[in-house]
Formats: sequence, C-alpha cells, structure tokens
Amino acid sequence: MANILQPTEENLRELRKFLLFGGLVGVPTETVYGLAANAFDPEACAKIFEVKQRPANDPLICHVSGADALEDICHANPLALRLAKRFWPGPLTFVLPKKSKIPNIVTAGLDSVAVRCSAHPDFHRLVEQCDFPIAAPSANPFAYISPTTAQHVQAGLGSKITFILDGGSCSFGVESTILDLRDETNPRILRYGALPAEDIEVELGRSIEKPTFITADESVQHLAPGALPKHYSPRTPLELRGGISNAELASLKNDQAALLLARPEGSFPGNVHWLSENGKLSEIASNLYAKLREIDESGYATIFAEEAPELGLGLAINDRLRRASFR
Repeated sequence: MANILQPTEENLRELRKFLLFGGLVGVPTETVYGLAANAFDPEACAKIFEVKQRPANDPLICHVSGADALEDICHANPLALRLAKRFWPGPLTFVLPKKSKIPNIVTAGLDSVAVRCSAHPDFHRLVEQCDFPIAAPSANPFAYISPTTAQHVQAGLGSKITFILDGGSCSFGVESTILDLRDETNPRILRYGALPAEDIEVELGRSIEKPTFITADESVQHLAPGALPKHYSPRTPLELRGGISNAELASLKNDQAALLLARPEGSFPGNVHWLSENGKLSEIASNLYAKLREIDESGYATIFAEEAPELGLGLAINDRLRRASFR
C-alpha cells in the first residue's frame, strides 16, 4: 500500500523530486484529492490513465502556482487574467489554448488545456516548489466516487501508487467549476463545480452560457474532465428523487438506503442518511462523496438520493448525483 505522508517541508521536497522523475502522488486539494504527475512528462501522465483506467479522450487539469505561470503552458487572454486575480487560488478551472510544451496526452489531443491554481495550502506549497505544472485528475478508479480524504485514496489506488500527501479532509468536497475561456467574448461553463456560476456572472456583470446535455458516446471528444454521463458513481444503483417524504422513509426496506439533504425530524432507522443538519449547500457538498462512499460500502441494494435546489452549489451537487445515477 502507499505511504501516507504528512505535509512537512522535508516530505514536500521529496515529493517534488519524485514527481520530477516520473512518479505519481496522491495529493489534497480544496475540492477533491488528485492523482498528480509532472504535466511536462508524457510518460508520467500516461501512468495516470493506466492507474485510473481513464479513457484517453478525457483531458487532465494542470495545476499552477498562480496567474503568472499561465503563460508557461497556455495563451492567456485578459479575461482569464482578470478572473484569476478575482478567484485564484480557488476552485475555478480555465480552458485556454495550449502551448506546445504541454503533451497531447494531457489534453486528450485537443489544442486547449484545462488549468487552475489550488487554494489547498499543502498542495499549493508543493506546486510552488515545482518548476513544472502538475497534472492531477481525481485520485480514484475512473467513474467511481471521488476521494475527499487520504484514506479514500488509499482504499482506491493505494496498491498502485507509492505516496499520498495527507492534507486532511477536502473543504469543498466537489470538483472545480470549469470555464471555457478560449473565446473571451463568449465564456462558457463546461462543468458546474465548487465555485457557483452566479459568482462568476456577478464578476462579469452578465449571464454566461451553462452546460448542456452530454452525449453518452464515450468516443466523443470532451473539452472538460468529468463530462461523461456516468461519473462519480457508487457501485450500488442510485435513484434520484425530487424529494423523499417521511412516509417513504418509514417504508424503506432493509436493503434500501435514503440519502437526504438535511436531517429529518423525528427518529428513523439506520438506513436513513443525511448530508447536513439544516440543508446548508456548502455542508451538503462537503459531505457528499464521503457519505456516498459510506453508504456504498454498507451492502445496500439501492440508494434513493434527494435532489438539491437548482441554484448555487445545488447545481454542482445535482450534476454529481445525476451522473452517479446514470446506468
């Protein structure tokens, strides 16, 4: 199994060397844990696809130390620099025209690259020590529930990698928002995420295009990671409900589990689970993947999950639940 390391300066220096020479490392971010490689090293990045069993048409996100590093790997426009100044470090990924030094395997052969600057203090320190960008998709077997603790990474990939950097539980708990900025006159959200679309629209002073239906054809090229319809999925079949009544909770069979947004009133059996005490969206998002993993490991035949309101973080939560329910 992998060695789980604490974020000491000595360990960060060793991990930098390990990445430089082609190793893979499980790393914490504020969204989910990532599987990191030197983004300038195509052989190291190929290992990411191999270890995760990730399809080759699913591009990786590159992590940089800040806006000043954008020009090293992509062609940044004024809008990207403006939004980086406002939202970085943080859970916002840009898609921009790539430079040739980024290997094609990182971008799935596209002429664009996804790039962000993480706000997680330990990972940010590691990125700052590297003179190369770090490619890091979620550190889990492809399409399974994303990891939000070092222990989740150990359970999913620990037998295939050498090191995991333990940065505690991820604060946001869902992946970054992805924004297509290739044409700065027409920014588009490609994936809902931890930064609400409304925050970007407030900064821009106008509405922007939102995601549309994603084809189930896995051969189709996608600009953004996490775009396939089946993703973030427990092994247990999940059914999404607009709401789950107390009567439905009381009638659950022993092999069925309910996943609610907030703690229900009264007392219910152990197969009724909830993501927050009062329905706060940030708490729901933060707990979503960990609770899904807990339920998935409990031997139920079916999970009934409650949808979130379609606003703010609720859009990202519902996106993940819909992909988790896809069969």
